[in-house]
Amino acid sequence: MKLIASMIVLATASAASVMAHADQAESKGFIEDSSLKLLNRNFYFSREYRHGETNNAGRNAFKAKADRNGYNQEWVDAISATYNSGFTQGLVGFGLDAYSYYAFALDTGGGRTGTGNMMIGADGHPEDSMSKSGGALKMRISDTTFRYGTMSTSAPVFAAHGSRVFPATVRGLNITSSEIKDLDLEFGHFTAGSGSREGKTDGRLSTTYSPYTSVNNLDVEEVNYLGGLYKINDELNFTLYGSDFKDVWHQYYGNANYTKALSKNQSLLLDFNIYKTNDSGDAKLGPINNVIWSMQGGYTYSAHTFTLAWQQVHGDTPFDYLGFGDKSSGDSIFVANSVSWSDFNAPGEKSWQARYDLNLKTYGVPGVSFMARYLKGWDIDGSHTPTNSAFYQFYGEDARHHELDLWARYVVQSGSAKDLSFRLQYAIHRANAAQGDGNIDETRLIVDYPINVF
Repeated sequence: MKLIASMIVLATASAASVMAHADQAESKGFIEDSSLKLLNRNFYFSREYRHGETNNAGRNAFKAKADRNGYNQEWVDAISATYNSGFTQGLVGFGLDAYSYYAFALDTGGGRTGTGNMMIGADGHPEDSMSKSGGALKMRISDTTFRYGTMSTSAPVFAAHGSRVFPATVRGLNITSSEIKDLDLEFGHFTAGSGSREGKTDGRLSTTYSPYTSVNNLDVEEVNYLGGLYKINDELNFTLYGSDFKDVWHQYYGNANYTKALSKNQSLLLDFNIYKTNDSGDAKLGPINNVIWSMQGGYTYSAHTFTLAWQQVHGDTPFDYLGFGDKSSGDSIFVANSVSWSDFNAPGEKSWQARYDLNLKTYGVPGVSFMARYLKGWDIDGSHTPTNSAFYQFYGEDARHHELDLWARYVVQSGSAKDLSFRLQYAIHRANAAQGDGNIDETRLIVDYPINVF
């Protein structure tokens, strides 16, 4: 609570210091600055497990836990509405953000569920439909905004949105401040969450891997985080964050991002990410002391982008991150080799990635793009994980794996269907039993149709 009080004092003091240049002074009003957006998402998801790897040793078949048919398959449609009000005029502005999501199954079944899209009933079968609604009250002073309620977050130590038909949401307090030129600060205090297939908004905060360990019902009572991004210039910025998952861990994150335009049709990207995690308080997952970092470089020439990345884990436990009570994952793993299926985040793991992107706009076909990437991980060794760790025997020794991802996307550029997008994703993952992610072939077809009502 001391951290909360300190951040509120900081935000309020900085707001008062620059009131003359505040965004709040530019507010047009609660209704005048409001927006309502609709999104229809049609999501087909198919995953097939290969070579009987569903009994892999080491990880209790995490992710590779297939049903009796050896595959997961669901086709779902969802409609979401997101309303963001403006702020009332005056020294202090007040507003409201709200959302409502509804999804229904087009094709699914008890023998095929497991994609993370539909809520599972008590009988083990997916529900025919599900819904989730919530919102947050907000207040703005100068260029500092306070939000309290239910929302999605994108902090690198507490990212809750997701890649399924519903986004994950969390409940608590969020403060963002841009009072100082080129510096964006953020604070969060959250006590509940809702995963991608939960309808309630007061579910448990957890971690991604804990449901598959000896601690299979982990409840993180609260999460606090503080951090920000500092922009050095148009080419270089740095990000630093720290978080406390109460009685689980302290986690710290750093990023350096550099982009350089070499010519009209050439550019260079360098990106470095690092996390440091240590157990804290009651250490509900046992001893944790690991570092994960990645470095990637990208070169763009005309329609082509070539990227190479290296990632490495130091420590005897895997890098874990935000998850929810419904066993769905958050997204707070901002490293280069966290991709469609695997995160390449096992103890001692080294991995590399080669990626190619093609944007056909340069060749007169705007809206069409392709991506292909290949990743390989090795040197995974779970044999040194402490016996009092929740991750004991989670991985085997001499584990290794690789993944191939292929994407194609088309976005309608004009007309009544403008911004309608089609995204086809295909992933192949192969691993030995000690690694445990399993051998899968996965296909996703996602059709998004966004509408800006106002």
